[in-house]
Amino acid sequence: MDVKVYSSPTCGYCQQAKRFLSERGTNFTEYDVSVDRAAAEEVVRLTGQMGVPVIVVDGEVVVGFDRARLEQLLAKGGDGQRPRFGLKIADASRVAQKVGAVPVFGALVGAVAPASFGEKAGLRSGDIITEINMRPIHNAGDLEQALANLAPGGNMAIVFLRGEKTLRAKIVI
Repeated sequence: MDVKVYSSPTCGYCQQAKRFLSERGTNFTEYDVSVDRAAAEEVVRLTGQMGVPVIVVDGEVVVGFDRARLEQLLAKGGDGQRPRFGLKIADASRVAQKVGAVPVFGALVGAVAPASFGEKAGLRSGDIITEINMRPIHNAGDLEQALANLAPGGNMAIVFLRGEKTLRAKIVI
């Protein structure tokens, strides 16, 4: 998937758009129109105006930070199938509460399927996922939502607890 972001450093919507793409694990090429004359001319050629952000996803032009349109275009990428992570999860705080332990917020991994993205990330049963692509994970619902926003070919940075240790992994989906 080819994603280009035409932006400027003083544009708030540009920052939001780039953060949105990063949180989804979408790789993109950024062009700063405030210093790159060719990029500024390209924006005018593509849109007929000199406003940013302009985001191009596989040739489709989006003017402004239109989250719904971006999600639609990004969902088309790859084979259209959502990646399977091969994890059985539960709310870590609920499980801790049931066994009388101190609540820990995150998504508790119950099982990891062989050859899955979860196994590729090094996850094991008993791990507690606390962050995906800098997005806090407080429960199983947060994890499901974060994983739903990831696109094939994107990157995933994951932070998880294993016993007393905080571990980090990065994988390409």
